[in-house]
Amino acid sequence: MISKRIHIMSDTANNTRSTPQAEKPWNGRFTEPTDAFVEAFTASVTFDQRMYNQDIDGSIAHARMLAHVGVLTDEERDRIIDGLEQIRTRIHSGEFNWSIKLEDVHMNIEAALTDLIGITGKKLHTGRSRNDQVATDIRLYLREEIDHIVAELKRLQTALIDLAEREADTIMPGFTHLQTAQPVTFGHHMLAWFENLERDRSRFMDCRKRVNIMPLGAAALAGTTYPIDREFTARELGFEGVCQNSLDAVSDRDFAIELTAHAALLMTHLSRFSEELVLWASAQFNFVELSDSFCTGSSIMPQKKNPDVPELVRGKTGRVNGHLISLLTLMKSQPLAYNKDNQEDKEPLFDTIDTLKGSLKVYADMMQHVSVNKEAMREAAIRGFSTATDLADYLVRAGVPFRDAHEVVGKAVRLGVDSGRDLAEISLQELQQFSDQIQEDVFEVLTLEGSVSARNHLGGTAPEQVRAAVKRARERIA
Repeated sequence: MISKRIHIMSDTANNTRSTPQAEKPWNGRFTEPTDAFVEAFTASVTFDQRMYNQDIDGSIAHARMLAHVGVLTDEERDRIIDGLEQIRTRIHSGEFNWSIKLEDVHMNIEAALTDLIGITGKKLHTGRSRNDQVATDIRLYLREEIDHIVAELKRLQTALIDLAEREADTIMPGFTHLQTAQPVTFGHHMLAWFENLERDRSRFMDCRKRVNIMPLGAAALAGTTYPIDREFTARELGFEGVCQNSLDAVSDRDFAIELTAHAALLMTHLSRFSEELVLWASAQFNFVELSDSFCTGSSIMPQKKNPDVPELVRGKTGRVNGHLISLLTLMKSQPLAYNKDNQEDKEPLFDTIDTLKGSLKVYADMMQHVSVNKEAMREAAIRGFSTATDLADYLVRAGVPFRDAHEVVGKAVRLGVDSGRDLAEISLQELQQFSDQIQEDVFEVLTLEGSVSARNHLGGTAPEQVRAAVKRARERIA
């Protein structure tokens, strides 16, 4: 998108001719034509044309409102609406010619409308400005994109729930500091990812409420002298309310920054997931296998199966984080009300949405085809003395102070390290040399199954709790 814009600018820079002033909607004030390079440099149509549907929807609602308050006749309204729908059809079919000379999506469509229906087309802009028009278009566009993002999030969450249900009994090592800590179930781990995404989903849905407020009617910055009915237009466009201050309505992009911030956080979650998948798919871990459809090979090493999808998602996180900083920096020094700076909000915003939607789609597809190596996970849990905490808890229940129990278990682990055995493989007599409180029933807590089953409470890793959490998760995203 950005490269396309630069290419057009470069071509224009070599053209010494300037634009005839009559083609500009604001030509009355100016006596000199726009410099050709400036024309291309300031144009936004190469990237904001993606909002053509929203621009047409907004114009149709505006035309209906103008007729509702008597500024337009019903016949004029119908001609405008019919013309806009014809233009929409032309754009859909690829038959519409976008012009940099007309700067943006708004003026391209308005000029086409005037060409199509004559002077009536010029009446459409009554009572509005491109300032409130573009702010409305962006909000309409983001509202729709948020719905797409939430739908993809739910698809990914469903894949995780399905995987958690299938692997509710599968034991793996839980890690802190990337060191074996305690055994957990793979299903429990998948539901941790689900919870990350559920908070992300909640943030986007909450953001949608602030996006879904209509700026139209603010005009350039101070409102309009025409007898407009903003509530009527808001109902036509499905907005939940109208912006209460005209200066604020056209000048702030905090709703777009908020969406980008949520996107950066969601991508950060996906990046963390990616890091685990990259590790787990390695020969050193061998916990999971990703489908061939989501991996690539090496041009020189025939044995390689590279987890390119999670690696690329991990990399794209930096891209979205950068867009967030870009938008924050863009807004930080702008006085009220609208400034041309705000034209620069669209490319990082659009790229953020494209990157996020693509990452969510590929993740949802990929997680539906993950194979789990239960044996490798179990072996890794055994190797790491992951039931050491269970032995400490056993001693505490027998009356041993926790700090003393901690020392006893540390000595038992040391024996296991020296002899190459897991705690469950050490004899009762050997364990009793560290504490006479250890009895035969200790082996019930030293097994992996015993360890995970003992954590049978809300939020715990016990298979019974995983299955209950799966049921709750399905209900939450229904």
